[in-house]
Amino acid sequence: MTTQRIDPATLQTAAGMPSIKMMNDSLMFTLKEKSRLAELGKRVAEIAALPVQQEKAKLWTAHNDLKTHEPLVFIDPENGWNECIPADTLICATPMARVWEMCLLKQIYWFEVFKDDKVIEPYFNVPHSYTDSGWGVELKNEGGGRGGAYKIVQAIKDYEVDFPRVHYPEITVDHAESEAVMELARDVFDGVLTVRQKTEWWWSLGMTNEFIRLRGLEGFMYDLIDQPEYVHKLMGLLCDGILKKLEFLENNGYLSANTGGSYVGSGGFGYTGDLPAPGEKSIVTTADMWGFVESQETVSVSPQMYGEFVYPYHKLIAERFGLNCYGCCEAFALRWKYVRELPRLRRVSASPWENWDKLPELLGSNYIASIKPKPAHLAQRAINEDVVRAELKKATALAKDCVVEIIMKDNNTLGGNPANASRWVEIAREEIAKA
Repeated sequence: MTTQRIDPATLQTAAGMPSIKMMNDSLMFTLKEKSRLAELGKRVAEIAALPVQQEKAKLWTAHNDLKTHEPLVFIDPENGWNECIPADTLICATPMARVWEMCLLKQIYWFEVFKDDKVIEPYFNVPHSYTDSGWGVELKNEGGGRGGAYKIVQAIKDYEVDFPRVHYPEITVDHAESEAVMELARDVFDGVLTVRQKTEWWWSLGMTNEFIRLRGLEGFMYDLIDQPEYVHKLMGLLCDGILKKLEFLENNGYLSANTGGSYVGSGGFGYTGDLPAPGEKSIVTTADMWGFVESQETVSVSPQMYGEFVYPYHKLIAERFGLNCYGCCEAFALRWKYVRELPRLRRVSASPWENWDKLPELLGSNYIASIKPKPAHLAQRAINEDVVRAELKKATALAKDCVVEIIMKDNNTLGGNPANASRWVEIAREEIAKA
């Protein structure tokens, strides 16, 4: 059984705080920590009350509903946050207080420094505290120290021997601890921010990552040729496990709408008039939400193999959701004949490895083109503005024919110069104004 935990110094996700299982001493904040968090909460509330936030929310809604061609810009520097807000600048010492402090500081930083199109909302989201039993086999890596490369150790070495040990994950929610954390948040942010229980239960539902975590990348690639029947058996089990997880979350009222300021897919936010807004329904179902599938690991697999071994299971997952996103770092054009058949597809990732010239033909105004410029440009101490500008000029020019969002993510570093991120946004704004 695995317990969901987090390194409070490196909270790097735009979706907010991931679900975590707390230790008892993490619920004891000092008066200094509570004061610090309340102070930051007040600043977030001030920012959230500005008219520009409603204007941005309306832009995202029109954008996601395919009713505008005005490009939107968002940056989440991911590991680069460590350079924007170094861990040694945090004031809080208690682990969970540091997580909350980082979360609030990021909201302020987005508005005051990045100045992109992220909407700052007057909420403080608290995830459930829970454990996940996993797939029944131990997952291991070789290497990976200090953020370096690693190799996955096969958990399933022999299908006939090991496959019977794989089982569906089971989630166990600790209601007492979840409520204790909620009460702590209400105490800290009383009269400042609206505290909500909201858990991001997944990022991707694409399954090939889980397959490779169980079988290894080489094993997966060989299996497509040598043991195709087991590829289908394991993909089927993974798909059924995810569907059962979704049913469990739905039946127990654990889902929250991701149709507001939630990060959806591999870029962009969930605002839409085509699905119920947050708070509109007391019980949220997957049909009220954005879904997301991707298969970055099969970038070197033929479109036909994607269509045979992955797409059928992607479709089963996507059928549950009201709107869907596809893709992250993989190019989609070669497999578009399959991807376009995903039910209620709305957002498609156009990675740096995609031929953007094909976007007007393939996506046009029928889908959101979630364009991802190269993060490597921001990894140097001083960015090459001519190169960055040329790339952004090409992206913004597509807005004449496509519904475009420009997303900067996947940054491992900002080259030790956090100003690279805000300068990237400025150049994007300049190119949008020219287009």
